[in-house]
Amino acid sequence: MKAKFKTTACAAALVLTAGAASAQELKFMCFSDADDCTVIDNVIDGFEAENPGITVVIDKVPYQAILDSLPVRLAAGTGPDIAVVTDLGGLNAYYLDLSPYVDDTYWQDNFGDFLNWYRADAADDGIYGLHWQLTVTGPYINRTLFDQAGVAVPGPDATWDDWAAATRDVAEKTGTMFPMAMDRSGHRIAGPMISYGARYFDEAGAPILVDDGFTAFVEKFVGWHEDGTMARDVWAGRGGNAYQDAAAEFVNGELVFYYSGSWNVGRFDAEIGDLFDWQVVGSPCGIAGCTGMPGGAGIVGFKHTKHPEAVAKLIDYLAQAEIYTQMSAGTGNIPAHRAVAAAGVDYKSASAQAAAALNAWGAQVAKLEAPAFQYQGYEGNRAMFNITVLRVTQAIVGEMTVDEAMAKAKQDLAEILAETN
Repeated sequence: MKAKFKTTACAAALVLTAGAASAQELKFMCFSDADDCTVIDNVIDGFEAENPGITVVIDKVPYQAILDSLPVRLAAGTGPDIAVVTDLGGLNAYYLDLSPYVDDTYWQDNFGDFLNWYRADAADDGIYGLHWQLTVTGPYINRTLFDQAGVAVPGPDATWDDWAAATRDVAEKTGTMFPMAMDRSGHRIAGPMISYGARYFDEAGAPILVDDGFTAFVEKFVGWHEDGTMARDVWAGRGGNAYQDAAAEFVNGELVFYYSGSWNVGRFDAEIGDLFDWQVVGSPCGIAGCTGMPGGAGIVGFKHTKHPEAVAKLIDYLAQAEIYTQMSAGTGNIPAHRAVAAAGVDYKSASAQAAAALNAWGAQVAKLEAPAFQYQGYEGNRAMFNITVLRVTQAIVGEMTVDEAMAKAKQDLAEILAETN
């Protein structure tokens, strides 16, 4: 494989040899939890071989740069040509519409369930993004700790209270530091809230954020931080709406139950190895369901690019079944491509434990509740995620009561809706 990452000089040399008149260099901003960017880079080798006048330079960045820096660069007109994004609808104003360059029928047939996530509104029928990485939120457990403690793993219909009790028992009997942790993310906490009855939208489809179900889980979540069930510093150790995960604590064996998502399978497979057995279990149940949140990353082009046809050609290349299958297998991701999902993916590079985890994640897709899909597809969800993180954290650290934090969250949303309208 030839190196095409931003830190190498190879891309510049290729541009010179192609000739100034015909060369097209595409800058591709990519983040990954494991080796995703390398897998994409390898696949793009084939694209470049078929299109000798086009060079793709991968700029691998931290996830926080996608959340914080990319929107600023796009607003200034200085962003890359292509990027991997997770704020799918929120960045729609900057997306290149691929429709004039791709086969609409192929994209509708294979990605129809996800195209709306990238659109501005219900009247928009453009094709803007390749949903190449379908993710599902939910928990991992350190199965070895359960076995050592002699505590039975709760079943598929177990409640959040059941899991809290079991993980506290395991932590106490094994001397493990933390029973439970959840990523500091409005997206991650949304699945549990929906399980407790949160609907996020009223009957007319207008966003409301806070309702009785939302508040019920916040009260429980805050209580678990007060009694030590939840690893406090994951949420209380950061300010504002900054993201924080607990993957390192799980890898280091300091955590019994970790609520995160399917994207960590590759990382855990590589970093945990045979240190302990880990397992994917279904999302705990509330009064309204046992759901996580769908999500993931999409590959999009931006309308400010000087090479729109080349950008669309690359994204369409990655969307073809054979290439998409290679990416899914190499990254250990759940496919969002309908035909690829139906045919199945052979995760050859994954261990037996990782392959079992990927199959377990795939089984969770059918259990996702309708509000989870609606919330994920809402173009303003990023603002709602940020409000959630800020106000829930303030309740956790004692700056506000839960009732005060919920009132502030309602006020925050009203102000944002007034500004955007």
